[in-house]
Amino acid sequence: MTRDLTGDFKTQRQAAEQMPYPTLKVRRDRLARLARMTQRHRIEIIAAIQTDFGRRSDVEIRIAEISAVLHAIRHTRLRLWHWMRPRAVGMPWRLMPARARIAPQPLGVVGVMSPWNYPWSLALMPVIDAFAAGNVVMLKPSEHTPATSELLHRLVGQYFTPEELCVVEGDAEVARRFSELPFDHLLFTGSAAVGRQVAQAAAANLTPTTLELGGKSPAIVAGDADLDKAAAAIIFGKGMNGGQTCIAPDYVLVESRHISALTQALSQAIQQQRPDDQAATDAINTAHQQRIEAMLEEAGNHGCRIIDHGDHAPALIIDPHQGLQIMREEIFGRCLPVIGVSDMQAAISYVNARPHPLALYAFTRDNALQHQLLHTTRSGALVFNATLLHHAVHSLPFGGVGESGMGAYHGRHGFTRFSHLRGVFYQSKQATSHILYPPYRRWLIKLLGLG
Repeated sequence: MTRDLTGDFKTQRQAAEQMPYPTLKVRRDRLARLARMTQRHRIEIIAAIQTDFGRRSDVEIRIAEISAVLHAIRHTRLRLWHWMRPRAVGMPWRLMPARARIAPQPLGVVGVMSPWNYPWSLALMPVIDAFAAGNVVMLKPSEHTPATSELLHRLVGQYFTPEELCVVEGDAEVARRFSELPFDHLLFTGSAAVGRQVAQAAAANLTPTTLELGGKSPAIVAGDADLDKAAAAIIFGKGMNGGQTCIAPDYVLVESRHISALTQALSQAIQQQRPDDQAATDAINTAHQQRIEAMLEEAGNHGCRIIDHGDHAPALIIDPHQGLQIMREEIFGRCLPVIGVSDMQAAISYVNARPHPLALYAFTRDNALQHQLLHTTRSGALVFNATLLHHAVHSLPFGGVGESGMGAYHGRHGFTRFSHLRGVFYQSKQATSHILYPPYRRWLIKLLGLG
């Protein structure tokens, strides 16, 4: 039976029109219910995600899925009153004593299309921001995580009315029809290929879009870096969720004279962090697992040195040929190419010759190099001496640039993303603006500096 998406949308549209500006109390209540839903049912959430993946670390689910959502809600609820307040802006002296303000206004109905790799947190993070901005939300979770999507659908029905939050389950065809609805804003998280289709479908309705896409995020290791600490941070970022993270380090660039030492440090970090299957995460499905295995096999067939510590640990591929699939596509798995370059300028040129990544990681304490990276590269985020952790900073915008996406959200940036920043002008009783009315006098032209 085909779901009536148009009917669901009309229900939400009517609700948005009936409550065009939800109060602070209403918004905070919606956020509180999201938190209760996540906190009370965390055991069910863990079980559903593990069912979808076959195997996924219990601890990593708690950190990346449950705790991430609860902390984001807490951050938003505490600051929402301040974000909602209209703020005064400057007035040209010629128009004084008039006043002007910027008043955030809800957009209305927001659509969210979430991915499979973090099926709980990446579904609800945009909902948090959309609720904070006063919108109602339709959510289309990934068809690749059916157990989590079904749980979302069931729990949302217990904690929210369909007018507030509606979960739409279904396959790629449902997703296509979802993206064609005339939302007031549509956020999509996923691959660049599907993102292009979503943007094209949304364009027919002039629907504004936020696209969180990904790309090949590099890690640059400079000569002054502590190689052991850099390796530990890189393997942490690559190992989380089996490498199935949009901001995971996709490849490593290091000066050729340090490649042997870094390779050894990376290998040791793998053995320390992933000594067994305790924190193992499977590929989301057989097709994805076969794709990763094919990448490794192709690299081996072309004579690449491969250091592989097991099926659930990052696999190092040393100096792979640029024509290999592993270098042409976002890996989204446990493979980690390590590439030698002549110097840091060569590393910067290598990064700049490719599409802008979602994250650029750099391991250096050299202020001059940090300054150079800040001003000569472009990426969604620039992170020094760590990986992944910037995603947990709710005060930072999260989003891509170029092929890694458009638009950003999280915290106040998400509130702004899902709001219309309405300009408001208040004319004064003592207004002198009538002097601007015709007929135009010569002295006025001189006063305005136009003569």
